[in-house]
Amino acid sequence: MTEIETRPTLEQLDAVFGTRGVAARCWCQWFRVTSREWDELGPDELRRRTADDLASDEPGPGVVAVRDGEPVGWCAVAPRPQYRLARRPTMRSGVPDDDLDDPSVWSVTCFVVRVGYRRQGVAGELLDGAVALARSGGAHVLEAYPVDGSGSASELYHGTASMFAAAGFEEVARTSRTRTVVRLTL
Repeated sequence: MTEIETRPTLEQLDAVFGTRGVAARCWCQWFRVTSREWDELGPDELRRRTADDLASDEPGPGVVAVRDGEPVGWCAVAPRPQYRLARRPTMRSGVPDDDLDDPSVWSVTCFVVRVGYRRQGVAGELLDGAVALARSGGAHVLEAYPVDGSGSASELYHGTASMFAAAGFEEVARTSRTRTVVRLTL
């Protein structure tokens, strides 16, 4: 059975993100920092910023999946104003931006599932946990930016449109041939 923890620790994320690959380089900061910061900061500084996010009194920054005591996955979810999504056309195109600063609108931006635990439903369990965290944090709307079935495997960290649809999210915009914006009213 998978447990979803809403107050992850840095040690849990160390286990999920590992030391190699994109997750170890990003630390789910891509949507939180400017392009210039992204180019200038290394993995150690991005990890430190994630540690600060975990220690903050701010809602979020995500949930971790734990199986048999082992951290196996992560989902980044927080109030949308904590992210710099307005600068990402593939995330915002076609969506009304009158509520970009509304803290009751939360965003799911990333999923990381460890090798060996993929294709076992972990991402769906993480999404359920993200919905619960957003709801308990006062969100009225939860938004995400998944890829549809024709998207590249390298974009799967956003989640799949079918997974969000199964959880009750509805498409509100199509930002490209392979990208969509989905929302769930809480």
